[in-house]
Amino acid sequence: MHLAMEDLAKLDTCVNRRPDNSGWDIEHLRRAIKAAGVALWSWNVDTDDLEMDHQGYELWNVADDVALTFESCPQRYIPPTANGWWRTSSTRATVGRYEIDFRILVDDDVRWISARRHGSDEGIANRCMNGVFLDVTGRKQAEESHELLAGEMSHLGYRSLAEFETQTAQQAA
Repeated sequence: MHLAMEDLAKLDTCVNRRPDNSGWDIEHLRRAIKAAGVALWSWNVDTDDLEMDHQGYELWNVADDVALTFESCPQRYIPPTANGWWRTSSTRATVGRYEIDFRILVDDDVRWISARRHGSDEGIANRCMNGVFLDVTGRKQAEESHELLAGEMSHLGYRSLAEFETQTAQQAA
């Protein structure tokens, strides 16, 4: 969809009403991040400390005052994704953006999380890498349901074909 010139003028007027007249202020950014369900995280590559915003702690079901390290997180992972988590430490060598999906257990609920950031220490500041966590549980459940349905349909097609071939052979005999 293309915006008309008058729509752009309205958008510009709205943006220019920001207190500092420079565009989006921090509160607008916070509301957008919260609405999108994005959890922010920061990992100190030297100390292994992992910090998250409030949404991150909620996603992981961890109290805000709990000290976390990158190495302590796999305790919540569900195999085989736990091995994937350990490989993320080697993704510092990966060039460009990347994401890794893994499962965690929160009480009795399985959650799928997507961690996204830049590799190769791109954007590192004060020895900290920053990224986001997204709860992708709904998407992963839909993908698993689709795969299950496709497998069942394939099995039914195979059985129907086998029955047809059997009936054809019996009629020919």
